[in-house]
Amino acid sequence: MIVACETEKILESFFKKLKKARKRILLLDYDGTLAPFRTERDKAVPYPGVIDRLEKIIASGRTRLIIISGRWSKELKPLLGLERFPEIWGCHGAERLYPDNNYELVALEEKIIKGLVEADEWAKSEGLNRYYEKKTTSLAFHWRGQAKTVIENIREKVLNHWGQAAGKNGLVLHEFDGGIELRARGIDKGQAVKTILEEVNPKAALAYLGDDLTDEDAFEALADRGLRALVRPEQRATKADIWLKPPEDLLQFLDDWLKASK
Repeated sequence: MIVACETEKILESFFKKLKKARKRILLLDYDGTLAPFRTERDKAVPYPGVIDRLEKIIASGRTRLIIISGRWSKELKPLLGLERFPEIWGCHGAERLYPDNNYELVALEEKIIKGLVEADEWAKSEGLNRYYEKKTTSLAFHWRGQAKTVIENIREKVLNHWGQAAGKNGLVLHEFDGGIELRARGIDKGQAVKTILEEVNPKAALAYLGDDLTDEDAFEALADRGLRALVRPEQRATKADIWLKPPEDLLQFLDDWLKASK
């Protein structure tokens, strides 16, 4: 359990470091962190006040702002609606979209592509398109807001079939808050964070804000190199250092970041 008084001490220490740092990197998850979850995923816009603060952080030129999400980068841009866009790592880090619109996508092994194609064909044959999402390097079922019986039925089918595919095709199954995903092994937010850490000065001040189980890979990868914040309405077991309750604590954190970065 993350204790409130410890959170205050950790934040005070971190922002003192941030104020003195020459390089600042702010890593942010999207769904559940910057934006509340919505059953209609195309309407999951950020909490009021978030966009304004992100605009100011980007405009200051003093922070490298990076969003790391399970979504496609092309989905995030209209949801964010920013005038100037940050760097975006989509599909858990499989794709990288730079602020100048240069784009990189990880290359997949043939067996992984074959496994995804077979899993995709099965999902379509089951008539589950309503809950299904196909991405560049993964496939996902979303069941947020569905009846418990519907969720249990989909989950059982997916675990039985995709579980076999994951074992033999270089794919792994990951459950997340509101669904389950089949994706290429080695592609996760932790790997994205490791790549970013290799690019930055070890003395840079970093923070990662995330909410989901998929963000735990990022928390683990960041380790003692930066601040790890769990952003969600309720606490849970986590590798994060502090807990921020959205939207109030999240907005305060962004305000304090701006203040310390002047």
